Order: sequence, then structure tokens, then C-alpha cells
Amino acid sequence: MNNDDYRQPRRPSLRGDMPNLPGDPDPADRIALAHATAAAVLNAGRAQDASPGTTERLVRLADQVGLDELAELWRESGPATLPGTLWSLYLLRSWVHRNGEEAARLFTAGQLTAEVSMAVAGVEQPPGPREVATLGDTVLSRAFDGDFAVALERAGAFCRVVATGRAHVADDATDHDERDRQVRLAGGNLRMAEELEHAAKLWRRDELH
Repeated sequence: MNNDDYRQPRRPSLRGDMPNLPGDPDPADRIALAHATAAAVLNAGRAQDASPGTTERLVRLADQVGLDELAELWRESGPATLPGTLWSLYLLRSWVHRNGEEAARLFTAGQLTAEVSMAVAGVEQPPGPREVATLGDTVLSRAFDGDFAVALERAGAFCRVVATGRAHVADDATDHDERDRQVRLAGGNLRMAEELEHAAKLWRRDELH
């Protein structure tokens, strides 16, 4: 998944009725807003009295408000934070939905080498566009109504398999630019895997905020 691929038209804002102030927002205010909105989204899904359909609506949050809006709110918070982690999960879901054939091809290319990560990811076999899209939805669903750390580990494992698949594609590429592109993207996939796995450890220690 590539940050360059996430742009979508703007949708209704998560900011509520916050006033539009001139100039750039104070960095501390931006950080506070990111953490407050991320906590509100997660708590809404994990509340015991959550209404029916809440999980499904939250899974589709990026479709409703726009991935740009989530990026503006959460992306700059960093990987070892709740907003940064939620941003990664929504980015992953968006990528597997919008680029299902590519995601399935890369997962297939990497799964035989990265067998342990393939098992943790739990993508239905054989992996196709529908199966990887289902994985993206399932991971977010479990983040809201299941074990959040396990959801993060599944997402991280998926990224590891995709990174391995990109490495194989790079090895087979005859075009120098394409080989370099796949190597660069594989590095990004591996970095996201490590960040998600670290976030899972922080969550288990009650240190992901």
C-alpha cells in the first residue's frame, strides 16, 4: 500500500462543529484532536451498548468521510500511537479494496516463502481480490468488536507477505525502474508490518494511546 494511492474526494468532516481558525493550527491542538477522535472511534465500536450495525459503519468510515480526512487527522501522529495505528488499518483496507488484483497477486507471490505470516494473516485460499478485500474488512471489524492486538497482528502479517511478494516480483523484473519501485514499496510494506506488530505489543501493555 502506498500513501500516494489514498487520495479521494472530501466527505463530511469528523471535526464536528470546531471553528475554522486562521493560520495553521497549533501542533499541540492537532495532536490532541488526533488522539481524541481516534479514541472516540475505537470506543464507539468497542462499547458494550453499541447499537447494531455500529461495527459495519465504522469499518466503512473512510468511505463515508474520505481517506484524505482521516489522513489529515491521524497520519502525522506516528505509528506508535492509536491515531497512527488506526490510520494504517484504514489505509490497508482502502488499498486491498481499490487494488484487489494487485494485492492478491503480491500475496500469492509471497505466501509460500512467508508461511508463518501467511498463516497469521488468515486470508482465504486461493487468495483473490474478494479474499483480500474480506481480510481488510475482517481486520477492522475485529479491531472494534474483538481482540484489537490480534487484529493488528493479522494486518501486520498480511503486510509481511505482501512485502515478500514484492521482493519476488522485483527479483523477476527486467525493467530497472520497476525493480526499484517494487523494492521501495516492499520496504514500506515491511515497515508498516513492523509498526502494526509493535502497536499490538503496546496495546497489550495498555500503552497505545
